[in-house]
Amino acid sequence: MLSSKITTTPNTAELEPQNLPASLSRLGPTLSVKGEISGNEDLLIDGSVEGVVRLNEKRLMIGSTANVKADLIAGQVVVRGNVRGNVWARDRIEIGNDGSITGDLTTPQIFIEEGALFQGSIEKNKEKQTDENAFSEIRSASPKVRAAAAGANHI
Repeated sequence: MLSSKITTTPNTAELEPQNLPASLSRLGPTLSVKGEISGNEDLLIDGSVEGVVRLNEKRLMIGSTANVKADLIAGQVVVRGNVRGNVWARDRIEIGNDGSITGDLTTPQIFIEEGALFQGSIEKNKEKQTDENAFSEIRSASPKVRAAAAGANHI
């Protein structure tokens, strides 16, 4: 059953650098990171990331220019760009109309806007898990999903 939703997620215009709150960190469109990003503050990614992003209870926003090949763990995940990897959110995952995810999603709430692209599975959990449980679930994902997230053409 579909129902209208009220969302507190910033729209694309609100994600512009001049509109960002001071408490939000940003990885700009010309920056590229390989490895692990972890922290306890909100993060907007507009560049390229390969590896793991772990933000505990905070909000992770993937901007429209972002290209992310990583497993994502955060309180909330908002995707407006391209993500290849598994996504775990303690509160919710939102895929905007210009966003795409290839990988498995685990969260209590999921919002997929019309026009968004998604390939993978969704596990809607009722109980909020610890970040360690989420990370172990993501690491044990099937080899096919990990190969797809890594950009393999034929699985």
